[in-house]
Amino acid sequence: PPRILMDRVPAQIAAQVVEDPTKSPFYRPFQKFSDGIPAGDRAALQAEAQATIRDKVVPAYRKLQAYFNDQYLPKSRASIAATNLPGGKAYYDFLARFYTTTDLSADQIHAIGLKEVARIRTAMEKVKAETGFKGTLGEFFTYLRTDPKFFHETPDDLLAAYRVISKRIDPELVKVFKTIPRLPYGVRPIPDNIAPDTTTAYYQPGATDGTRPGYYYVNLYKPEVRPTWEMMPLSLHEAVPGHHFQFARGLELPDAPMFRRTAYFVAYGEGWGLYAEQLGYEMGLYDDPYDRFGQLTYEMWRAVRLVVDTGMHAKGWSREKAIAYFKDNAAKTDQDIVNEIDRYIGTPAQALAYKIGQMKISELRVRAKRELGPKFDLRAYNDAVLETGSVPLEALEKRIDAWIAQEKGG
Repeated sequence: PPRILMDRVPAQIAAQVVEDPTKSPFYRPFQKFSDGIPAGDRAALQAEAQATIRDKVVPAYRKLQAYFNDQYLPKSRASIAATNLPGGKAYYDFLARFYTTTDLSADQIHAIGLKEVARIRTAMEKVKAETGFKGTLGEFFTYLRTDPKFFHETPDDLLAAYRVISKRIDPELVKVFKTIPRLPYGVRPIPDNIAPDTTTAYYQPGATDGTRPGYYYVNLYKPEVRPTWEMMPLSLHEAVPGHHFQFARGLELPDAPMFRRTAYFVAYGEGWGLYAEQLGYEMGLYDDPYDRFGQLTYEMWRAVRLVVDTGMHAKGWSREKAIAYFKDNAAKTDQDIVNEIDRYIGTPAQALAYKIGQMKISELRVRAKRELGPKFDLRAYNDAVLETGSVPLEALEKRIDAWIAQEKGG
């Protein structure tokens, strides 16, 4: 793996090498017991946990630390491109096909990205004008990244705001869906020990038997880099009607075997998440121009990915050039941009799937509306996409074409 990514790891390992066992992340489950564990057993369990951490866990991490720092890290490669590996071009072409489930080449994807970036910049200029801001788009980005009014002061305030947004979204879902999944979801903070090197938020699916809800995990590390204007599109993507709806509806597919109900194709899943961000307009959730700019920033983020991922892995771009391009075209904070670029270096082509998937879902919606005319029902269309389950984009297109024919006949 590239050295630029591996340089983060020593600090992560060092955080596990603790002198006091009670400071270890492994001790956290022993700090709070369920009521079913007798009080007399708790002290014994805590003592056993501390001994295990001190005598087994920490020594194992010390051994890993020595191996990683002395042997593994020095041999990490300096280059960042997948195409610099043996057979790298074929490898990257395969990854692009695998993640997007299309035959688009790196050059084609790069061109699509450039076109989308230009289109979204035009939309951003219009929203900027709505706010009354007089400077350039780049100056507006800086304003959004740095003005204190766009940030919460404490992690608790940030978590509370995420929960308020989720409650605001929930009653509006019936505007764009006929079927609401039965499985509930909750909002939780990303654990402190992994938050510094973790993305802004992610979704953890619920149990397949419905005994555990899904969870929307949000990053509370450094609230001063978590802008309020990104919280609405982020919540629509990760929770509802994004990934939670996608996974929960998948579990409810009638007569589908378990592997179909839990399958995950990135282009479908992340394409749906990005499409879900845009459903906020039909749900009446983007009444604030800064929230609308946040939605455009998130769409721009996924369009930029098409450019910088193919740029670094197929066109010889440096990490610094990719960071600069990202910063020039999106209002994401510096911390997020660096984390994102490093993610694309570490997982080549995966990030291409989001925008490619969203564009296909949106394209099929336009087709359905054109073909069905006054019979088109957005709620029914969205249900049809989710009832397909996670599939390659070609299979989704065939399914929606069949749905259109069925609706015409009905």
